Amino acid sequence: MKILVPVKRVVDYNVKVRVKPDQSGVDLANVKMSMNPFCEIAVEEAIRMKEKGAAEEIVVVSIGPAQAQETIRTALAMGADRGILIQTDQTVEPLGVAKLLAKVVGEENPNLVMMGKQAIDDDSNATGQMLAALLGWPQGTFASEVVAENGELRVTREIDGGLQTVAIATPAVVTADLRLNEPRYASLPNIMKAKRKPIDVKSPDDYGVDIAPRLQVVKVTEPPKRKGGVKVESVAELVDKLKNEAGVI
Repeated sequence: MKILVPVKRVVDYNVKVRVKPDQSGVDLANVKMSMNPFCEIAVEEAIRMKEKGAAEEIVVVSIGPAQAQETIRTALAMGADRGILIQTDQTVEPLGVAKLLAKVVGEENPNLVMMGKQAIDDDSNATGQMLAALLGWPQGTFASEVVAENGELRVTREIDGGLQTVAIATPAVVTADLRLNEPRYASLPNIMKAKRKPIDVKSPDDYGVDIAPRLQVVKVTEPPKRKGGVKVESVAELVDKLKNEAGVI
């Protein structure tokens, strides 16, 4: 089995983001960037499948600026085999990403696309579903467990009220949830080896995909400051506050 893993370069999850003074977006100047955590989980799952003998090759693909090569190198240091960077300084919306990935799938012919369920910068949670629709492939979203057996995948996913396990035939798209695994740290020898692993650099024009944005950001604002909590003496007081102060009931 050949596995394609898309990864995204985002603001590190430990960084407290700042909104630009003109409210046009998030200030990325001198901010630490790293691999989207959900993508990291997808890379780890692909590596585990390879270690179990269920996969032969892992190809990592990223769409973004030249610095996204660092994100690909991180995945290669974890254990992926080679990388593809579709280099662009434009902001690519989920539909554009899905169309580019569909083209890469057409060239690489993977049996499985294992990807994060969402990116922590835009929280769109749409690319995996769009990619499956464009390819006409089955999808297993929000996977908390993936088992390859008898030529199919059994994907366990969290739903309201419990867990649901679905069986899907390959080729397929699977999106990783937070509980799927705990990504490994790359060892120093593997970091050194990753520097010699190949990364093909492409552009959106190589795939003939129009990535012009369809959405317009009107403004970006910080969330309202959270207020301190209060303790109540009785259920009646709690109900009163919820009804008359919070206005939620």
